[in-house]
Amino acid sequence: MSIVMTPADWLSLLLHYLLLSVLSVGGAITTAPDMHRFLVQEKSWLSDPQFSASVAIAQAAPGPNVLFVALLGWNVGLNAGGTATACLGLLLAMVGILVPSGTITYLASQWGHRNRELRAVRAFKQGMAPIVIALLIATGWVLATGTEPKLADWRLWLLAAVTALLVWRTRIHLLWMLGAGALLGWFGVL
Repeated sequence: MSIVMTPADWLSLLLHYLLLSVLSVGGAITTAPDMHRFLVQEKSWLSDPQFSASVAIAQAAPGPNVLFVALLGWNVGLNAGGTATACLGLLLAMVGILVPSGTITYLASQWGHRNRELRAVRAFKQGMAPIVIALLIATGWVLATGTEPKLADWRLWLLAAVTALLVWRTRIHLLWMLGAGALLGWFGVL
């Protein structure tokens, strides 16, 4: 995939990540649906498979959860030219996603720690939990379906539901479930 990016496009990429950073309650992964909308659907800077592969590779790699943002920026830059533009894409995406949220987190945690006994602070923390869960579900939906929902493959959805139930109700380690899913895929069951 080859794209042409102007300085205005690079600025648009940075500004979008700056805005997403402020919305990334629960981590950068919770903003993946909007990143998908912006990068794949609206701007066509990445293809659906590039987006999904970037997220999957970064999540599988050891290190911080936010690595997928670096890969998305890198891939936008690669599509726009070569290694130099890939580095620019990576830099803009990472600065955009890290600086605002890092600053807000630092300042809010200092204030929240000083005022942790206030009823409003406790209520805010409790109220944010359902929002973070909903954002993570939206992220899972986008990664599972891409731009077109694939609801016809009921076996995968059943496996996802059973796995979620097992995670919620048992103490089975996630790696065992991941291994079981890999074996089912390897043998062609799913």
